[in-house]
Formats: sequence, C-alpha cells, structure tokens
Amino acid sequence: MKELDEMTIATGLLHELTTEQAWHYRIFPFGELNGVLQLYCDEDQDRDGLQDELEILLGRQVFLEARPAAVLSRLLNQYYLRENAITGTENLSHEPSSDDFLQKLISEARKLKSSDIHIETYEEKCRVRIRIDGMLIERYLLSRLEYPAIINRIKILANLDIAEKRLPQDGRITFKSILNGTEQFDIRVSVLPTLHGEKVVLRLLNNDATNIDLFKLGLSETDLRNYLEGVKRPNGIVLISGPTGSGKTTTLYATLKLLNKSTRNILTIEDPIEYTLEGINQVQLKESIGLSFASALRTFLRQDPDVIMVGEIRDPETANMAMRAALTGHLVLSTIHTNSAWGTISRLTDMGIPAFLVANTLNTSVAQRLVRLLCPHCKAASPMKEAMYPQSFKAYYPVDEQYIAMGCDQCYFTGYKGRKAVYEVIPLDRELSALVKAGDMNVDGMLKEKGIGTLSANAFDLFAAGETSIEEIYPLLLN
Repeated sequence: MKELDEMTIATGLLHELTTEQAWHYRIFPFGELNGVLQLYCDEDQDRDGLQDELEILLGRQVFLEARPAAVLSRLLNQYYLRENAITGTENLSHEPSSDDFLQKLISEARKLKSSDIHIETYEEKCRVRIRIDGMLIERYLLSRLEYPAIINRIKILANLDIAEKRLPQDGRITFKSILNGTEQFDIRVSVLPTLHGEKVVLRLLNNDATNIDLFKLGLSETDLRNYLEGVKRPNGIVLISGPTGSGKTTTLYATLKLLNKSTRNILTIEDPIEYTLEGINQVQLKESIGLSFASALRTFLRQDPDVIMVGEIRDPETANMAMRAALTGHLVLSTIHTNSAWGTISRLTDMGIPAFLVANTLNTSVAQRLVRLLCPHCKAASPMKEAMYPQSFKAYYPVDEQYIAMGCDQCYFTGYKGRKAVYEVIPLDRELSALVKAGDMNVDGMLKEKGIGTLSANAFDLFAAGETSIEEIYPLLLN
C-alpha cells in the first residue's frame, strides 16, 4: 500500500504507548513537536472526544491525524503485534516467514548504516531491533507463530544446524542488497538459546574501505601528528585501546590504507575480516584448526613482512609474539582492551612483557571512544549549569550554553545522528620511555606539559562546540 510506505514511522516513540492502548484506541505515534505527541488515528473515530481522553490517560498533550482504517491496521499489526489480535486477513504486516522479510530487513538496516540486527523472542512478543549510531532502536514486532520460520531461514543461509536449539551457533552469510544489486557484503551470524527461544544477532560487515580516511576520523591536529610519527617508523608497535564498538578497527584500516604501498609487504590476521583492502594479504582467524593470532604471527615472520596487523592482543602468547616482531624490525599494529592510552603499559606488563621491552618497542599508545553527535535538525540550546557535570569533575573552561537532544523524524526521535571518534594519543618519547622502565605510572603532569589531550578533555571540547550533549560525554568525564 503506497500510502503506508510514505508515512512517517517514529520507531523511537513506540514506547509511549502500550500494545493494549494502541489497539484499544487504534492510535499510532508518528512524531513529537514542542512536547506534543502526534498520533495517527482511525478516520472513523470522533477525534475531539478521543483527544480529550488520551490527554488524560497519557498525561500530556496530543495531536491526532486521521488515517484509513486499513492503513492503521497494518501499522498496528507491524509494530504493536498481538497474537490474539490477528484474525484471518488482518495479519497484513509483511509476511515475515518469507525470504522477502529478511531481504527487506537487512537491506533497510544497511541503508540506515546499522551495525547489528537483533531478532529476539520473549514470553509475549518477538521483536526486531537495529543498532544505529551505537543505540538499539526497536523496528518490528513479530508473531510468535512466525518467529521460528525466520530463525530457521537464517540458519539455512548461514549453513547452521536447524535441529540444534540447545547450543550457541556461529555462521556467516554473503548477502546481496536488493536496494543496490551491485553491493555485496558479509553478515556474521550468532545464535543464542534463551529462555523463550533462540536469539539471533546479525553483524553487518562493511567490506568497502573506500570511504575510510585517517584524516577524517576526528583526530586533532596534535594527535594526528603524534600518531603519524608512530606509524611512519619502520619498526615498533602501535596499540589502539578501547571497548568493543569504539571504532578501533576502523582506525587500523585507515592506517593500513595510508601505509599500503607497492614497496611494502603488509600482512594481517583478523577475526573477522571486516574490510577487504587491495594489495594487502589478509588472513582470517580459525582457532578451530589451530590458526590463532600467535601461530599466524610466527608464520608471518617467515614471510618477509614490513607491516603486520594483529586484530587483537588477547593473551600473553600473542603479546610476546607481537613484541618480538616489533623488536626484530617490523611495524606492528594492533588493538588491546584497556581504559586509557597509558593503561596499555600496565596491561602489557600484566601479560608478562618486561617494562624495558615495552619501553623499547611501543611507538604510540592510543585510546579512543565513539561519541554520538546531536542531530543538527532538532538540537536545541539550553543554559549550562555547573551541577550538570559529574561531582568530581572540574570544567576545563566555562561553558554558558549547551545543546540538548530533542528528537525528530530525521534521527528516529533519538536526538542524535552520526558519531565521531574521540582520541587520546601518547607518543612514547625518551622521557616517557624512561618512566616506563622505572615503573612510574604517575605521568599526568608530564603529559599535560607535552600538550597531550586526554579523552576527557577532547570530549569536553566536542561538547563545548555544541556537537554533542553532556549526557553523551558524561562517562568520559568520570575518568
């Protein structure tokens, strides 16, 4: 139905109504303007009486816009689906048991630049959520009767055992988008048995590294200069730290693109291979057959490499091999899980790497996080008060006005659109190397003297410039 396709779907506002309220009053949220909740309603209803009743029930102002009964039924079936509300031809949602639904769902998630799709079941409902800019947004509600067929179809596409429902399974799908017939990308599939059925997470891997540019990731001029000095050395190790989903892999690939010359032999061991880069020899980790990070590194050293990229340093064996490669004249790039750039030093020594070896091989230590940016279409200015900062935090400089997230149809009513990386880059010069060898971890004063910005300071700059909100950077200010 063309009219339904052209209507605004405010998925970020679905939580404003319960399933019972939506069906009882036959209403559906499509927007919010100046605090007024905008709802579609059945064109046959008495809008004046309905508006008064809803405002008392919801405790806020509402605006009603009439829509045909058939259109409203499709919306309610799709987003507020109840098993006992579907009778006969009433179930007009989207035939979720067919390949068409999966094709539409994955293509839609790809178009919206989503990183993951979550398909999960509970006692009373089944839902589909997609992760956009790091936040999960509920997109569809499904019937419990149709849910198993969708899971089985995903398992078949990923070459998994459809009869196995007791153990977790992992697989992979190569998908060709129906929105762009020439686009092909990989999907990592994870199936997890839960109390009410199997939960599936689809990780959409972006194979195209064309648009990745190190100079556009958010590094400040000073941080970029310090980082480039580290990666342009012929040997040593450059480590990027941060939690899962903080953009470490993207930074590594941007670096590899910069280093990718016909005069260099570049080898990578990854899990998974998220981007494919022409001219670089990429190896997929396969621990089930003994191909681990450490074993791959041993082989790499016999392949006459100039640059080695290790997806992640997870254990002492991999750490030792990476340090050995860096010490014997190779440039090594990798990631590690720590809370700060200087915390990488402690992590390596905890893995058994001697402090003198860390000091002699570590070129640059980087920490990064991804911060959501305020939607430029709906962000609003508001006075800034000192009490809004964490109690232990002292502002780097006065900020009288802040911008806050409002929400509109451009950002799915989340108030945020897009993300930007915040970095902390520490180049290990002679002075810092001497402190590492001496086991002195108190370097805050020296870093400040050298003009090295912390994650907290760089995030604060982003907030002061009106690009993000105090809520978004609050966790970084606590560090």
